[in-house]
Amino acid sequence: MSASQMMLSGVLAGTLFMFIWGRWRHDMVAAGALLVCVLAGLVPSPSAFSGFSHPAVITVACVLVLSYGLQTSGAVDVLTRHILPASAGPTLTIAILTGTAALLSGFMNNVGALALIMPVAIQVARRQNMPPGLILMPIAFGSILGGMTTLIGTPPNLIVSGFRAQSGSGTFAMFDFTPVGLTVAAAGIVFVGLAGWHLVPSRKQAVAEGFDTGAYLTEARAQENGKAVGKTLYEIDTALEESGGQVVGLVRNDVRMTAPGYRLIVRAGDVLVIEAQAAALGEVLSKLGLKLEEAEDIKQKNNNGDDAKKEKPVVAKESDEDIKSSPSDEIVLSEFAVLPESSLVSRSATDILLRTHYGINLLAVSRQGYRSISRLRTMALSAGDVLLMQGPPEVLSEFAGNWGCVPLAERFLRIPDKRKAITATAVMAAAVGGAAFGLLPAAISFAAGALVLMALRAVPPRAAYDAIDWPVIVLLGALIPVAQAMESTGLAELVTHTILRGVAQGGAIVALTMTMVITISLSCVMNNAATAAVMCPIAIGMANQLGVNADTFLMAVAVGASCSFLTPISHQNNTLILGPGGFHFGDYWKLGLPLEILVMAVSIPMLLLVWPL
Repeated sequence: MSASQMMLSGVLAGTLFMFIWGRWRHDMVAAGALLVCVLAGLVPSPSAFSGFSHPAVITVACVLVLSYGLQTSGAVDVLTRHILPASAGPTLTIAILTGTAALLSGFMNNVGALALIMPVAIQVARRQNMPPGLILMPIAFGSILGGMTTLIGTPPNLIVSGFRAQSGSGTFAMFDFTPVGLTVAAAGIVFVGLAGWHLVPSRKQAVAEGFDTGAYLTEARAQENGKAVGKTLYEIDTALEESGGQVVGLVRNDVRMTAPGYRLIVRAGDVLVIEAQAAALGEVLSKLGLKLEEAEDIKQKNNNGDDAKKEKPVVAKESDEDIKSSPSDEIVLSEFAVLPESSLVSRSATDILLRTHYGINLLAVSRQGYRSISRLRTMALSAGDVLLMQGPPEVLSEFAGNWGCVPLAERFLRIPDKRKAITATAVMAAAVGGAAFGLLPAAISFAAGALVLMALRAVPPRAAYDAIDWPVIVLLGALIPVAQAMESTGLAELVTHTILRGVAQGGAIVALTMTMVITISLSCVMNNAATAAVMCPIAIGMANQLGVNADTFLMAVAVGASCSFLTPISHQNNTLILGPGGFHFGDYWKLGLPLEILVMAVSIPMLLLVWPL
């Protein structure tokens, strides 16, 4: 072993130790490893940051933006809301939700796919009196399995494709991963849905994330030709029951009915006073096509100057000229608690000319144990009220400072927008098609798609940068030059020779199996993208020494890097369910280990069939 190989081995061993230790974030460890390699002369200084221009890194970033557009526009809300039969039992429920998570994660970011399914899963678990973890772990594993079915399903696939291109064989196509990935995913979903979920430890849900603000009272207007128009209040209450919402009042022609009869038929223009939890507020509104009253008023005033349907304010009237222009394209939802000494106490949004002076909206008020009979905009606020506010973040901060409110949390309220949903779906389909049919390289196709979404405002330009998981981007950009150093120093060839001579003994199938076992083992303690970056040079070197098809070994790396089921730190989705599911560190292997054995048993024969040695 040469001096450079010894130094690089030490760097990789130290990097692996830091990944396992977990004291530093993965991106910090990767950046540190890169800098050490540069200072040691293992990576040339001019090439130190070449990894950030790698097509795989660009593709990952752009796919995250496209996934964000699908997630926030509500493009998959209809799917997630209507996938379950009303009488579905636990087995059918888990099987359907797991399959849906896998389907979504084949074309969008795994974490985004899980985030869309999680609220549905938690509600179903509550309705069926099941611990939420019994559903959360299967859908998390399903989303991981689904990622291996397409080129863009998970970062390791893109990394593997990039290393194939560097070896001179060109990149993998969009659906080259599908024959093996789909077979493995289908087998895993069937196992988890039918029997595997019984292996999940039954844990009580951990303390809820954030804080409990109780139910909100908010106002929403029934739109012309909307789903709510023509329905009785009883029908609407029944439709909202699953989401935890209920109608507690109605305003018609500026007259508020505090206890409207269930037989009352809703008309276009009626304002429904709805009580709902913050997490379910978006679903409650989207189910019946309702529009938040405050936000709708602003939109109507800005577009038409039509104030005919508004009530007369108690103190002052806000005119078109009074509407303050937004200093920012970014609009967020935030919660603020009214402090005892706040100047807002005993005053309303109209009293302080909220939209006139700040250009922000009061969307809802949470007041536990008490319902006001006032309209939202004229409701006298009390100490301890929690206000759901909408507006630019800097203006909301200014409002909180001026009026004695304390910020509690930023809320993500996803209310499906039909136009944006169609736009996001069409752009994603076009980007996938461009890459799948070879019209454009994957990085160019998805970069164009992300730009189109921003240009059409389906994804606000500033939000596009928030959608990108920057630690993953830094990790990939830093580790790609380190992985390339394994080839330039000959370390990859040395490792492959050692494995072949000591374990595989020249047998190609044994070497293929060992490649997958090592990849799966590393992915339990390392980020899956980092695992793929480290293992690709070894896999290519092993195939070259055996004189067999390198694609088979690269596909084994892709499958192995995606099968991260044994620990909560092996994949972001495993970490995401740790708290909501109430899991312990050692809970994952009970379902994860049998699932990984199944993946090995199915994938090796499929690899040999689809990608012959």
